[in-house]
Amino acid sequence: MKREQLVAIKGAGDLASGIALRLWRSGYRVILSELPVPLCIRRTVAFADAVIDGSAKVEDAESVLISDISKAAAVWEDRKLPVIVDENAEKILTLAPDVLIDARIIKTWREDTHLRDAALVIGMGPGFTAGSNAHCVIETNRGHNMGRVFWKGSAEPDTGVPGTIKGEGIKRVIKAPCPGVFKPLVEIGDSVKTGEVIAKIGATNIEATLDGIVRGIIYPGINVWDGLKIMDIDPRGKREHCFTVSDKATALGGGVLEAILTRF
Repeated sequence: MKREQLVAIKGAGDLASGIALRLWRSGYRVILSELPVPLCIRRTVAFADAVIDGSAKVEDAESVLISDISKAAAVWEDRKLPVIVDENAEKILTLAPDVLIDARIIKTWREDTHLRDAALVIGMGPGFTAGSNAHCVIETNRGHNMGRVFWKGSAEPDTGVPGTIKGEGIKRVIKAPCPGVFKPLVEIGDSVKTGEVIAKIGATNIEATLDGIVRGIIYPGINVWDGLKIMDIDPRGKREHCFTVSDKATALGGGVLEAILTRF
């Protein structure tokens, strides 16, 4: 495979964007699809932000929202990454991509991703089985196997518990305790203390679950539902981490690059 051939990615959140960034830097043409209302929380490192603002920059790469799939070529010519609102990934498949990566990280069995979608279909994390709905699977769970490529079998099942960072796991991620309109009271990069009110859902206060830096916030004004991930606090307290691709996204990007080079 020549590096300039086409890679399509389902999803444009922070992990999908980290993968896209690594492939873009390696010379691949990359296109990402996203929901009409993105649900990612690490917005400062997500190409999905282009859906809201028309463009988004992640480190040294810029994404551009396109309204029609035919406009992708002009964006690639400008050395940028096209993002298209394509909830069912039907539009990106019309490009006949050489590689399709399902990086939505939904963690349940994906019946809408098929081996026939591309010469190489890569599934990220739980919900994929190599040889069934993907040619290979990349481990997304933090730990010894993170970023490892599996050509047989599946990734580890979803534990329901965020990976541990500086001794903190479940407290790092804040989920909506009720449905309603989300209103943040802090910004990404702000320092917070345990118990501080950092957001509201309607009249319900959302408090910081630990001391640290706010690394992620879902888009203001979204109607959230009970249990939806809405905020992320990083206990390491390093503000610069909020604006660069994470170690996890970088590792997953390396796994994807290995899979592409191995297959072709």
